[in-house]
Amino acid sequence: MNVVDSSGWLEYLADGENAGFFSTALEAQADLVVPSLSIYEVFKRILQQASEDQALQAVAAMQQGLVVDLSASLSLAAAKISIDHHLPLADSVILATARAHQATLWTQDADLEGLSDVRYVEKR
Repeated sequence: MNVVDSSGWLEYLADGENAGFFSTALEAQADLVVPSLSIYEVFKRILQQASEDQALQAVAAMQQGLVVDLSASLSLAAAKISIDHHLPLADSVILATARAHQATLWTQDADLEGLSDVRYVEKR
């Protein structure tokens, strides 16, 4: 199972320099877990920078994976992760979602570099 954080989705959708790194996880839709928070972040960023149609197309692609809503138990796990690793809210929720589904988290967010079950690539 794989989780790609919001920056990875945006990089892939924009065909950025690291798009190939994320393609392995994103194109294996049967093994893709998508935190609902990532849908929020990706939709908002594309809406700001492009159009609502493009933002909705991105959300449609994201919904091909298993979308996981933020539950009370996931919130508690994220809070512990946030404290243990000094992570902001979004990073801790996305990491908690990955861990709850025994998934690898794919990211270019330096805050997550070096954590277990995280595949990190430096943002170019």
